[in-house]
Amino acid sequence: MAVLQWTTDYFQDKGVSEPRASAEVLLAHVLNLSRLDLYLRYDQPLTPDELARFKALVLRRRAGEPTAYLTGRKEFWSLDFLVSPAVLIPRPETETLIASVLEVFSLKTEDSRPRTGMPWGLEIGVGSGAIVITLARELPQTRWVGVDISGPALAVARENARRHGVEARINFLRADLLAALKPEPRFALLVANLPYVPRPVFEELHKDIKEYEPREALLGGEDGLDLIRPLIRAASGILHPGGWLALEVADGQAAKVAALLKETGEYEEIEKIRDYLGIERVIRARKRD
Repeated sequence: MAVLQWTTDYFQDKGVSEPRASAEVLLAHVLNLSRLDLYLRYDQPLTPDELARFKALVLRRRAGEPTAYLTGRKEFWSLDFLVSPAVLIPRPETETLIASVLEVFSLKTEDSRPRTGMPWGLEIGVGSGAIVITLARELPQTRWVGVDISGPALAVARENARRHGVEARINFLRADLLAALKPEPRFALLVANLPYVPRPVFEELHKDIKEYEPREALLGGEDGLDLIRPLIRAASGILHPGGWLALEVADGQAAKVAALLKETGEYEEIEKIRDYLGIERVIRARKRD
């Protein structure tokens, strides 16, 4: 389609990130097609209404609004998630967190299983629900609690859980970190992708992120660890012996977070796991028996 090439060139000229992908996603959204179908129907003309809607989205994208917010959805772990400006847009590097959990938890669930019933997992900071929903689908023998401080974010997560058929196994709770949970060993797994961007880095973020995605889901204080520190201090109190803790962290934070875990004396098998770019993205640890 000529309009696709024109839009790609236009985005590139205006400094829009990922110009080709942005053009394809927006046009596919307007036409209700997959990106592959765009090329199978390359000679399909746009109706006046389709062209008007596409142009409106192009102008919003040029201004910096993320493509995922314009379409209202984002793929993660090959699943389609609804997103809104109330939640952080799921990112490919976070799939490392999923993989790191499945590598150990699916093989060693029995090590940390409660005496009766399904093992329980916990996610702190659920946002769109991409992590907890993906894990609930991948680990059908588990039940979950998903915690977030944002009511609008939880509304998005609940709808995603319903769409993916796991709402019966996830209890969503509005709370600040672990404040609403009794400190007793109830969970076999705790995962978290908390705000971890240090303030100096946040100030330099591209406008697509800094001006549109929720600040409270990104900024983690001066060094990015304002929420990770208290979570580490409290996490061992709610994990079963042998339970797993997995945290996503920023580039350059892995050694500090690993040291925080070691200082508690509560964990073993503390590992740093690299993402697809080679960045130490996840810290995984096992609570001592």
